[in-house]
Amino acid sequence: MKATGRVFRYGDNIDTDVIIPARYLNTSDPKELATHCMEDIDTDFTQQVKEGDIIVADKNFGCGSSREHAPIAIKASGISCVIAKTFARIFYRNAINIGLPILECPEAVEGIQAGDTVEVDFTKGTIINVTSGKVYKAQPFPEFMQRIIEANGLVNYVRENK
Repeated sequence: MKATGRVFRYGDNIDTDVIIPARYLNTSDPKELATHCMEDIDTDFTQQVKEGDIIVADKNFGCGSSREHAPIAIKASGISCVIAKTFARIFYRNAINIGLPILECPEAVEGIQAGDTVEVDFTKGTIINVTSGKVYKAQPFPEFMQRIIEANGLVNYVRENK
């Protein structure tokens, strides 16, 4: 499993209300949620994001309420992966459950800038900043988590493995 994309860079404590503002929680449609993803912190995000792009953030990404809408909005917007120094634990689990790959790697976060092109190999845990040529090593996903992500989420994984 691999992803390659252009980086959108954010700081510490990006909470779920910033990822998808509460005023849009009257829908659970992924496409509709994607049209409002990150709009309160990055008004150009939805116009600039392309399929396969990557979010890189500092500490505590996805903090705040435990709504599943946040990782759904990110994934539906086209983001292929989120790399952060740390994630809020509930966001981490929700992301895996909906099939959004996320990696913790403080060294990579320090070395990646907005607009860089990054390639991620989830099986090996390798993060390559194509722009700078630097390579970072994150903890690869355990095999069962790789299967959940490949199935596009836990529900699909369970259906496929009955």
